[in-house]
Amino acid sequence: MPKFVTIGYGDQAGYDRTPVALRDAAHAHDATLRKDGALMGIAGPPVQVRNPEAAGVETIDEPFLRSPLPVAGFAIIEAADLAEAIDRVSRTPCAIAHGVVEVWPLEQP
Repeated sequence: MPKFVTIGYGDQAGYDRTPVALRDAAHAHDATLRKDGALMGIAGPPVQVRNPEAAGVETIDEPFLRSPLPVAGFAIIEAADLAEAIDRVSRTPCAIAHGVVEVWPLEQP
């Protein structure tokens, strides 16, 4: 079955202004996704890694990606197609709590 990488963006203010019952339902939906095999995690502090021309590793403790909302978490889910993947993430906390979820098809060679 095809896999999709999802990136959730959201902030505490958006989460806090979402009704508790909707948040609870979204967390229950996440639990179902995990039970069904989704690999999910909360985003920790990022590190940029470079090794130009294999001449030496350089790191920077900050995100390369810039967004108006912070990255909240990541998941790898399975779905029959992009439409199903979108449907599955549309009920997650970031999607319902005034954030956004990106869905990236995971191309496997």
